[in-house]
Amino acid sequence: MIKPSPKIDIPGGMRKPLFLAALLFTFTYLFLFNFYQRRPSDVFSSYLTWPPSSPPQTSSISPTNLSHLVFGLVGSERAWRHRKAYIESWWRPNITRGFIFLDKAPGQDLLPWPESSPPYRISDDLSKFLGKSEWTAQRIIHGIMETFREDRDDENLRWLVMGDDDSIFFVDNMVEILRRYDHRKYYYIGGHSEFILSNYWYSFSQGFGGAGFILSYPLAKVLAGDMENCLDRYRSLKAADLNTMSCIADIGVSLTALDGIHQIDLRGDISGFLSAHPKFPLMSLHHFDMVDPIFPGKNRADATRHLMKAAATDQSRMLQQAVCHLRRNGWTFSISWGYSAQIYERIMPRSYLQYPIETFRTWNRSPRPPHYMFNTRRRSGDPCEAPHVFFYETIDGTSENQILTSFSRAWARGGIGSCVSGGNHSADSVSRIRVYSPAVKRFQIDRCECCDVVAEDGDRVDLVLRECNPDEIIA
Repeated sequence: MIKPSPKIDIPGGMRKPLFLAALLFTFTYLFLFNFYQRRPSDVFSSYLTWPPSSPPQTSSISPTNLSHLVFGLVGSERAWRHRKAYIESWWRPNITRGFIFLDKAPGQDLLPWPESSPPYRISDDLSKFLGKSEWTAQRIIHGIMETFREDRDDENLRWLVMGDDDSIFFVDNMVEILRRYDHRKYYYIGGHSEFILSNYWYSFSQGFGGAGFILSYPLAKVLAGDMENCLDRYRSLKAADLNTMSCIADIGVSLTALDGIHQIDLRGDISGFLSAHPKFPLMSLHHFDMVDPIFPGKNRADATRHLMKAAATDQSRMLQQAVCHLRRNGWTFSISWGYSAQIYERIMPRSYLQYPIETFRTWNRSPRPPHYMFNTRRRSGDPCEAPHVFFYETIDGTSENQILTSFSRAWARGGIGSCVSGGNHSADSVSRIRVYSPAVKRFQIDRCECCDVVAEDGDRVDLVLRECNPDEIIA
């Protein structure tokens, strides 16, 4: 006969804690079981998703368009006389929204104010508030609040874009990129300086303002509301972009840096940089006053207008690099759409040509490399390394629903001979390259386009851009 187990007498005061402990153990077991049944990608997907998915589209939320952006440009009355050409090259009267904030009222020679320029405003006087006469840095960051103040009650406002009076924006590309972000969240979007020491001297965490930085509406609203406290907190700072970043960081938001936003902290001839753009839509350029005109034989204003004529045809491909080969001649072609074309007298892989030729100089003195935030190729007198250089001349549509861009030779390479190891086929006779591209926008950033050489006729070569084959190798 089996004896019954002895009865365990639990004191009344301990029954409730033991019951709760058993209940907690059960819930913990069930949670951990379900947790480990999930894939790691499910658990952490909200943190690892990149690039950000587009905001959910509902009947009440339309895709972002240009009317959802307002631009705040900060400049000086004196400089506006020669810098307005940069702004007017991309500004669309009665379409683009925003203002140019001047340090004082425009002189009589600037009046009547033209419709081709953004409407002007006079920056607020901050001298009494700050208790000092020099407040340029604070004026620039205060421009965020002044821009927001002009349109704060507009329900259509989603993004606030800040820039200088010489910032060149590619607004169609900007809109396309911003569609991938949820404007209802907190975003501070900008770009680094190309010059490593500029980032070191100021901050790797800031967006450089001349290149333009973009604030989502919720962030702009909070920053505008905290502006006086922000200026007071950092009244000792003399760098506007560092001041801006510091105030935004105190809100809990960090920089989202994009490759298409360019401060151009470079000097001299930047054609090498523009001929090997990162695989990302071009959003802005800056500091055109500080570099050589980007097209030979043109001044800075005309060169800017010439570039923007190509952009008006297809911004999505601006500066996007395509590489192809004419193997029977041992030639490699590198195309920077809407800007330049190059012929190399030997077969070269894209892995090498993706790096810009260092035609430019550092922004400031830099004692030792690295100087830049990207790799470069040094200039070379080797006929197998030095390209034949062509620049965009004309752009037109065709009857086959294509865009025809014509590039003309910039100068004779001369004096270095031809590349013997590449087959000794000189490209000196080529004076023009024509590039046909599809008349459809292309915003893909996962892979570049490929191209084919379809005609070679003495002094002219014709190329056609196309999608790369799935297994195509560009080498």
